[in-house]
Amino acid sequence: MRAWMLAAVVFVFLAGGSSAWAVEVEGVQVPEVLTEEGVELTLNGTGVRSKFFFDLYVGALYLQSAATSGSEVSAGDEAMAIRLHILSKMITSEKMEEATREGFVKATGGDTSAVQDRIEDFISVFKKEEIAKGDVFDLVYVPEQGVVTVKNGERLTTVPGLDFKQALFGIWLGDDPVQGSLKEGMLGKE
Repeated sequence: MRAWMLAAVVFVFLAGGSSAWAVEVEGVQVPEVLTEEGVELTLNGTGVRSKFFFDLYVGALYLQSAATSGSEVSAGDEAMAIRLHILSKMITSEKMEEATREGFVKATGGDTSAVQDRIEDFISVFKKEEIAKGDVFDLVYVPEQGVVTVKNGERLTTVPGLDFKQALFGIWLGDDPVQGSLKEGMLGKE
């Protein structure tokens, strides 16, 4: 996967692309650099969340420096982000809420009590407006501030706490991730 991403970047450069290089994943242009909340982050890897042969979303992990350990990334207290680009009409607000709740349970080993109130705050972003194909969610962790959720460029909420960020990022990068191949792709291993 890393070799493929490098080849795509070189192709964009040689084809006269802009300096905002991107890789293409399932028809989605995933930028090499993400600047959110005044922090510049570099693409670590991408993957596709699929279920029953349907591609649901592209997930991209952005870090300050490359990493291949999901547990180290999840535990880390430095700026980072996960971008979710919705590919399917099958992703509704209700289904995203349900899947996110299940993800938190798995990421916390079944005990969400320490972050439960903040899970509710986070999930409220899915209820504000129906999720549609093409929507982009950025989940940006800023130390001492928390996880900033941005939808289609609009800041929606900030949920405080490193422990909350660890549980949230654990949904994709933890020991029991939502999908193993997505985790591997986000960690640049595929």
